[in-house]
Amino acid sequence: DIIGTLHKMRGTITEEDNLMIYYAGHGHWDEEMETGYWLPSDANSENPVNWIPNTDLTNYINVLKSKHTLLVADACFSGGIFKTRKAFNNSGAIENLYKLPSRKAITSGNLKEVPDQSVFIEYLLKQLNENNVEYFSSEQLFSQMRPAIMNNSDNVPQYGTIQKVGDEGGDFVFILRD
Repeated sequence: DIIGTLHKMRGTITEEDNLMIYYAGHGHWDEEMETGYWLPSDANSENPVNWIPNTDLTNYINVLKSKHTLLVADACFSGGIFKTRKAFNNSGAIENLYKLPSRKAITSGNLKEVPDQSVFIEYLLKQLNENNVEYFSSEQLFSQMRPAIMNNSDNVPQYGTIQKVGDEGGDFVFILRD
């Protein structure tokens, strides 16, 4: 269903759209192949037929024509989505960030298991629900939730650019609604 939905979005997402993809579930890191996978509810740990490789995700993110895409992954080994571990550096005012296309990700951890009881989702929702500023970038969201996650779990959440899929230095911007 995940891949089918991403495939259908190819025909509906436009350059005027902002897309946020949220995944909470299990993940797996294959050390030999140096590849991370999402393991949806129908995945079998002994048979990878229903595993979703990060390469498939990044291929779809690459062809979706959204202005901004933010991938939020709360899963074991979710940090494998990044080809590099460098954090995004702020390049200017939020208006400038919004003008440029972006492909960012926030993950609950790096290349290790995360607990089933998610501290990550607790602080993600807390930051989104308690936000009272008109414009809120994904980088700001991450910087505000990261200390609480690290202080209340063994996880080291990650934020960065998904490499080689069309990011031009922009950022996903949340806009406060009344």
